[in-house]
Formats: sequence, C-alpha cells, structure tokens
Amino acid sequence: MIVPRVPALARITAIGGAVPDHDIHQAFIGWARARLGHRRGTAIFDRMAGRAGIDHRWSVFPLGPGGASPVGEAGFYADGQMPPTSQRMAIYAEAAPRLALLAIAKLGELGRISHIVVASCTGFTAPGIDQILCERLGLSDGVERVLIGFMGCYAAVTALKTARHIVRSEPDARVLVVTVELSTLHLQPATDIEPLLAMLQFGDGAGAAIVEAGGEGLTLEAPFAATLPDSEGLIAWAVGDTGFAMHLSGEVPGRIATALSDPKTRAALTGGVDPQVIDGWAIHAGGRSILDAVETSLALDPDALADSRGVLADFGNMSSSTLMFVLARLFMRRPQRGVALAFGPGLAAEGFRFGWTR
Repeated sequence: MIVPRVPALARITAIGGAVPDHDIHQAFIGWARARLGHRRGTAIFDRMAGRAGIDHRWSVFPLGPGGASPVGEAGFYADGQMPPTSQRMAIYAEAAPRLALLAIAKLGELGRISHIVVASCTGFTAPGIDQILCERLGLSDGVERVLIGFMGCYAAVTALKTARHIVRSEPDARVLVVTVELSTLHLQPATDIEPLLAMLQFGDGAGAAIVEAGGEGLTLEAPFAATLPDSEGLIAWAVGDTGFAMHLSGEVPGRIATALSDPKTRAALTGGVDPQVIDGWAIHAGGRSILDAVETSLALDPDALADSRGVLADFGNMSSSTLMFVLARLFMRRPQRGVALAFGPGLAAEGFRFGWTR
C-alpha cells in the first residue's frame, strides 16, 4: 500500500524590513502644493494629505547641498529637468541591492539557503537583483533563483506563495524571500491633484524573510486569488520615457468595498474564513481609504488593522514591501489565525491564510 506523502508545512521563521534614512514626505508635500498653483486645489490637497494617515515616507535619494531635497531646486527632480528612465534605472541598479541587503541583515545569521525569490516592480537591471544578492551574500552558485517583476503591491504574496510551493515540494529547502521597491524613483511632472495624491502614498523599502519547513514561525497556509471584474484600468503601471507612471484611481476603495460586501467574493478574498475568528490581519497598507474599506466591509473591530495602519503611518505604501512590514509586526504578536491580503494592478487581489506554529 502506498501512503500519500503529506506536504511539508511551510512557515516564515524570520522576517524583517529596512528603509533608507531620508524622510521625503514633507518635501514632497511642498513640491506638490507648488505644482497645483491655485488656492482651491491646494486646499483640497492639504485636506487629503492631512487625512492620508501617513507621517513618514523614506527615499534612497540623499539630501542635496545644504540639506536640499531631491524634489528641490537643486535636486534630482528639479523642475524642468525630469530625468529619463535610463538615469532612474541606473540609480535602481545601485540602490536596490544595497537596501535589500539591509533588510536581509535584519534576519540574523542566514545559514544555508537553497532558493532565493525576489520581488520588485520599480526597476529593471540585468544581471538581476536575484543574481546580485547571491553574489554579495556569498551564496552557492547552485542556489535556485526566481525573480518576480511588475506585479505591484501584491507581489509579496506571490513571492511567499512561491516559497511555500518550493518548501512543500522540497521539504529540505530553505528559501530567502526578498522584496525591494524604490517607488520614489518614479516622480512624475504632474500638475493635477489626482496623480499628485497617488504619488503622495509611495515610499521606498525592502523586506526579507526565511521560509522553511521546520522551526517556530508563521505558517503559510492556503493561498487564494481573485480579479475584480471590469476593473483593469483602476490600477496600472506604464513604463515611460521619464520613469514608470502609476495610475491609481480614486474608485479603488469603493470597488474593494463593493467586492467584500458580496458574500461569494468575500469568501474568496478571506480564504473562506469567518472574519470574526481572525486575530491577525495583514492587509496591504495601500492607503487609508483602502484600509477603511476593508475594515468597514468586513465589520472589523477598530483596532483590527492597527498593524497595517502603523506601517502606513511610519513608511507609506512601499508597494510589494509593505505587506512584509505588516507581517513582521504580526510575527512579534504570534496570531493563531490570520489572513494576508493585498491589492494590485488588475484590479487583482492575492492572499493567503496563516497562523503560528512551534
């Protein structure tokens, strides 16, 4: 009689994140207000910025002469001198590995690594970030590599799900998962309030985690995915001559609320778990209105999304790295039943259930 093999239970046994040391949030607000150039638009922008729930956003750009911001007169984004994509990608190739290594350092002694999965949607370079990290970490030439690109804010879910699949098929695997996003590379010369408010959300950050079959940590359980109908134009990235232009429609929170109000879609986006039994919510902090939509639609307690709101306040939306920061906070709390959920281009949603195991 052949006994079916039970797949290994993958779990996150270490997780951490890192940001650069330059807080760009207030400098951006001043730059954006100047671009609006009229009293009514500035008043609306000020009100929305004040309600955004963001206190800090961090950038890989260093301070300029005399402490000038990169969005100041002498900065990288000096008015009338918006740099081409080639210059932005040159910075990405240097800064992204550095920031990723800072996040990896938060994991402590790496030990044996069999696979590396890297997610990033804010830059391209070849050799890729996966190869650069392997070389700088001194990993074996035999380490298997996966690079996930341009999936946006839910790419961390895809990276962790990929690591889970690896561990379930190879129980001895020890997977290093890395997300690194340099969103501030893609400032656009907008003068309309909607794109300026979209750019107000984003900052730079990197996350790292170890996924393996043994040890204490957050279990990676059943994944799920859904694409909301007739929503493909609500979130989009476009590669242009002056960086990547993000389109983030103001309709996104309402569309998410509508979806979560539908019992069938709600079941799909929560892994079929009753929201009231969840004690750990890792919701991608894409913006205060998105978190409000999730909280209201699922009838959650006011403090249920405290970890997500805390990450938003301290770092802004770091695209795929944001969820890693939320999971890092939950890792310290050891929830028994959790749901991770992120939204991105499509409008698509990706997530998984998780818990804690010893």
